[in-house]
Amino acid sequence: MAEAYPELPANDGRNTSNSAEFPDAPRRAGPLMFGPVAIDPPLLQAPMAGFTNYAYRQIVRQFGGVGLPATEMLCARSFVWQDAQRAEPPERLWGVLDEPRPLAVQIWDNDPQVLAQVGSRLAREFRVSVVDLNFGCPVPRVAQRAQSGSYLLQDPERLGRLVECVVRACHPTPVTAKIRLGCRPEQITCCEVAEAVEQAGAAALTVHGRTARDLFRGQADWERIAAVKAHLRRIPLIGNGDLDSAAKAVAAFRRYPVDGLMIGRAALGRPWLFRQIQAALAGQPIPEEPSAELQRELLLHHFELVVQRFGAEKGTMLMRKYACCYAQGRPGARQFRSQVARVASPADFRNVVARVFPKGRPTACVTQTAEPPNAETERARP
Repeated sequence: MAEAYPELPANDGRNTSNSAEFPDAPRRAGPLMFGPVAIDPPLLQAPMAGFTNYAYRQIVRQFGGVGLPATEMLCARSFVWQDAQRAEPPERLWGVLDEPRPLAVQIWDNDPQVLAQVGSRLAREFRVSVVDLNFGCPVPRVAQRAQSGSYLLQDPERLGRLVECVVRACHPTPVTAKIRLGCRPEQITCCEVAEAVEQAGAAALTVHGRTARDLFRGQADWERIAAVKAHLRRIPLIGNGDLDSAAKAVAAFRRYPVDGLMIGRAALGRPWLFRQIQAALAGQPIPEEPSAELQRELLLHHFELVVQRFGAEKGTMLMRKYACCYAQGRPGARQFRSQVARVASPADFRNVVARVFPKGRPTACVTQTAEPPNAETERARP
C-alpha cells in the first residue's frame, strides 16, 4: 500500500467567497494532455447515464470551469443495432455533432470488435475529442447480465485487449478508460488494470475510489486511488469520488498524486461547482453560490432545453430527477422532491417549481442524488 494520506476535509456547506482559505492552492504549469488533446483546467465532468445529456452539458459550459465534458455512457452494441436498422443515432449522442470541443463520449461493451467499430465511428464521423471506455459501471444490467463495465475488472488481460483494439481503431483520437478499485473489497485489481490499460496504449486513466460492490455507499478510498500512480509510467491519473466542494478538490490535488479530477454527482444540481474549483485551484476568489431565485430560473431553463428535445411528456419525466438534484441540501427539499416526483406535464412542473422550490440557503452540500446515476435506463438490444 502506498503512503497513507490525510482524509479529505468534510464539507460544511459554506459559500466561500475569499481565496484566503486556499493560500497554497496547487498551481499547474500547463494543461493536462490526453495525447494531443489539452484538458484545461484539469477538471473532468463524469459521464452519468440518464443525467449528463446535451442540456446539462450546455449549462455546465455556460458556467465554465470544466476542462472536459462527457456524454452519458453509450451501449456500443445498441449503437450497432440501431445503425443496422437504419435508425437515427442514439439519443445519448444528442448535440454531439455541433457541440464545442473538447468533448468525450463514453462507451461500454465486452466485444472488442463492437467497441472498435463504434469507437472508430465516434472518432471519424462524430469527431469527438476523446473516446472513453467504461470499466466501472456496477449496476446488474451492465456488470452482471451483459458482463461488461466493472465485471471486466476481474480480468486485467482481457480488459487490456479491449483497450488495445479500440486504440488501434480510433488513432489518432485518444482513448481513455474509467475504472473502479475492483469488483469487491477482497478483490482489488486497480493497479493490475492500470498497467494493462497503459500498455494497451490508452491516453489516460480515471479511477473511482469504490469497488463495484460498494455502488455509491460509504466513502471513496483516495489512498487506493493514489496507489495506482506508481503503476503508471506515462499516462495521467484522474481521481474520482466524493469531491463536492472547492476545498476537497484543492485538498485532493495537494495530498494525492493525481493529475486531474473528475466530478460527478455533486455537480448535477450545482453545475457552477467546476467554476468554483477552477478558481480555488488558481488561488482566486471563489464565486458565490447562485441565489435560490437564480437557481430556480436555471432549473426552468434546463427544463425548457429538455422539453424542446424530448417533447412535453417525456421531457417532464426526465426532468423530475434533475429537479431533485437542484434542491438538495436546502431546507424544504424533501417536500419539493415529493411533489416534483409526481408531476406529469410542463404546467405541473412549472407550478411546483414556482410554489415549492426551496428558498433557503443550503445547510450542506450532499452528493447523494435522489436517484443515483447508473445505467439502468440503458436500452441495450441484442
